[in-house]
Amino acid sequence: MQRLSLSAAGLSRRMVLAAATTAFALAGCANYSGIKSDKQIVSPAQVESTQSLPAEGGQWPSLDWATQFGDPQLPKLIAEALDGSPSIAQAQARLAKASSYIESTRSALSPKVDASYSWNRELFSSNGLYPPPYGGTWYSENNALASASWDLDLWGKNRQRLGQAVSQAKAAEADVQQARVTLAASVASTYNQLAQLYALRDIAQREIRNREEISRITNGRVTAGLDTDVEKQTAVGNIATTRSNLSDLDGQITTTRYQLGALLGKGPDRGLQIAEPVLSAGVTGATVTLPDNLPADLVARRPDIVAARWQVEAAMHDVKEAKAEFFPDVNLSAGFGFDAFGWGRFLTSASRQAQFGPAVHLPIFDAGELRSQLKGRYADFDLDVANYNQTLINALTDAATQVSSIRSIDKQMGDAQRALDATTKAYQLATIRYKAGLTEQLQVLSADQNRLAAEQTVTTLKMNRRDMQIGLIKALGGGFDATQTALVVPGDAPVAAATSTQQNAAN
Repeated sequence: MQRLSLSAAGLSRRMVLAAATTAFALAGCANYSGIKSDKQIVSPAQVESTQSLPAEGGQWPSLDWATQFGDPQLPKLIAEALDGSPSIAQAQARLAKASSYIESTRSALSPKVDASYSWNRELFSSNGLYPPPYGGTWYSENNALASASWDLDLWGKNRQRLGQAVSQAKAAEADVQQARVTLAASVASTYNQLAQLYALRDIAQREIRNREEISRITNGRVTAGLDTDVEKQTAVGNIATTRSNLSDLDGQITTTRYQLGALLGKGPDRGLQIAEPVLSAGVTGATVTLPDNLPADLVARRPDIVAARWQVEAAMHDVKEAKAEFFPDVNLSAGFGFDAFGWGRFLTSASRQAQFGPAVHLPIFDAGELRSQLKGRYADFDLDVANYNQTLINALTDAATQVSSIRSIDKQMGDAQRALDATTKAYQLATIRYKAGLTEQLQVLSADQNRLAAEQTVTTLKMNRRDMQIGLIKALGGGFDATQTALVVPGDAPVAAATSTQQNAAN
């Protein structure tokens, strides 16, 4: 019996060898000759940005960047949003789904073992295939079989599928980080908008008091015969207009609170519970300094770039898998069990059944299906490379735009503050002269309008600068760092050096 087993094992090896030899001989029947891609991902050094983003010795944003604005409520709101936002939950669900594919694809690399048992009760025909005593009699058939199979994956098709699943999961993980950065910046920006509306509301309230003061002066001048009812009604109309503007700001404040409630993943009533912002004014004037080596390091700091890079990696594996489809699949299978009529002889040696051997599948003529599939994979690869390149360019442009906007506002602030100081002095002098009967109401109103516009401009510039600071923090990755996680693509340094690897995979 042992000699028979050894002989069967030798036969199995010879069959595998014969199958592999045949496969190699026929491998040229279907081929991917002439199908390739010359697309390459762009490195930061290839994107001209050194003048726009110079090395200034600055620091990258930290994960607790919101604390720099001096309002303890803001970091708490961001933490609440990250904990309960549906957008984060959606990104995490996509990550969980992508991660589930890893286990299913990894299973293809291991042997499969199955077991089955069947029992059939059958009446055999007296005039059929089986003669008496089987014919015309009821019999029970028992069949038990344990089987195993193993795809040898000689050309790495299953390994490439696993690599593609891992890359997709990494991209989904980076997407989660991008969602977190985007949400945190959105909460901070909307919170800053709320602070701006409150600042404009304070200005409107002060303006109402100014207009009421002008109205009192006008009433005294009318009594003295220096002004007419025209000036009196003008003063009344100006007060009503300013109060209308105040009501409009109150409506915008409520709407912005609703938006914050939605960003927190709560209902609109949550937004109404938020206290009035007390963002620090000191950080607004802080000088912006960029980190050294910004373009090269940005690829590891921006989650959207990291996600795009993993999509390219996934496309590489797709291409390699499609290429492996042109080569033969070799599967080994074996089975052992028992098959017998009735129970008496079911588990005896005479009822044994066994099967083993390789199975080879080789594409010879498929009317171009495999070549078409490979072309499609290369098209996806080219698309992902183009998306990565565009994401990188957009990221560098985003950072440069935010820096330029901040520095432009810094230049405007000096002139805007001087204009406010001058128009405030002019308004005060015009009010004194109007009260003394030395000038007309129109001059006071004109001076007041100029002062109001200058004050609104200074306030808007300060708030816009803070908004640009938040935008720059987001443009620099919001504290994310792929080098501190498992999201750096193997072989990249940290991510930008993948051109040679990608090119080898694409051709």
